[in-house]
Formats: sequence, structure tokens, C-alpha cells
Amino acid sequence: MTKGNETTITDELYAYTLAHNPPLDPVQRELVETTYARFPDHAGMQSAEEQAPLLAFLVRLVGARHVVEVGTFTGFSALAMAQALPADGTLIACDISEEWTAYGREAWEKAGVADRIDLRIAPALDTLRAMPAEPHIDFAYLDADKGGYIAYWEELVPRMRQGGVIAVDNVLFHGAVTDPAATGSAAAIKEFNEHVSADARMDSVLLTVSDGLTLSRKR
Repeated sequence: MTKGNETTITDELYAYTLAHNPPLDPVQRELVETTYARFPDHAGMQSAEEQAPLLAFLVRLVGARHVVEVGTFTGFSALAMAQALPADGTLIACDISEEWTAYGREAWEKAGVADRIDLRIAPALDTLRAMPAEPHIDFAYLDADKGGYIAYWEELVPRMRQGGVIAVDNVLFHGAVTDPAATGSAAAIKEFNEHVSADARMDSVLLTVSDGLTLSRKR
């Protein structure tokens, strides 16, 4: 096997990467800091800092007007994507926690994008299954309970328009996907990755961004 490069992401190189990406705006930065301060035991659920400009870039790249997010937490990724939408764009955010998403609501108001975000507090499968069955979603971001990934995928894919993109977070699951004896969430991610690789409806690539990010485009 030939590895493409031997770059190790040190703290210094990570800082360099962030310095050469679009910076977080004041509302985004405040939300990140608030999340770490209020929920230190769960802050790892927040999308990595470099993913916010990437998600915004992808939303603009596909010309998205209809976005779905499965797993919102405190609203950082939803904020970044909503800011990249046109004024009449809509992001449906799926989560089950009023407590966590309350911080997102506050940030979305501060950023002036609350009118673009339709937060639905309910099991995500219920929310997805209640959506129109025809292809209408331009972009989707999946970052929720790992055991539910395949079920969410199977609800999203038929609803993606041709050329629409799904981004899926945590597909390397802290490196545990290489463990033959993986259990729990790691095993669920391994099964999901195989499921995506075999899905002829989508063109997919798995990238080593943060904890692993899969990008899939509807054929």
C-alpha cells in the first residue's frame, strides 16, 4: 500500500490550518466557547472548528436552498450552513434536546438567520419520514447517534435531488473503525461505511477531515 503523504497534524499545523481558513465570526466563536463552558463533558459532539467554513463552502458550492441537518446539538454547524444559504433558503434541523438547541436558537437570532432554520424537536426518523418523499433536498449533514446512521441515510438518499450532497461526520470514529473487535458506536460506523461504499445511488468519498468526513453526491 502506498500512502499519499506522511503529514502528521501537530497542534502547530492545526493552528496553521485554521489560520488559513475563513475565521469564525463573533457569533460562531461565542457559540463554540459557550458550548465548551456549559457542556464540557459533551463539547466533543460539536463539529470541529474547521468544519464550519467547509460546510458553508459546500452549501454554496451546490447552490443549496433546502438543507437538512440530523443532529444539531448547540447549533454551531446549523449556524454556519444557514449563513451560507440565500435569504429564502431553509434548513431543517433535527434534534431531541430543547436544552442544547436553546443555545443554538440564541446564536441564530444574533446572527440574523433564525428565519432560515426550522428546528424540529423529535426523533429524527419521524421528522425525516414526514418530509415529502420526492427528491427535494440539496444538501444534508448527518452528525447524530451513530447507531442510527444507516436508517437516517436510507431516509435521506431518496429525498436528495440529483447532484445533491450528503456530508457525514465521525466516519473514522477516533480510529476505532480499524479494530476488528469494535463494538457499539464504532461497530455501527464500520457497518455504515460499508453500506455507503456499496450504495450505487451515490458517488462517495471518505476524507480524513477531523474525525473523518464522508461526502456523497446523488447520481
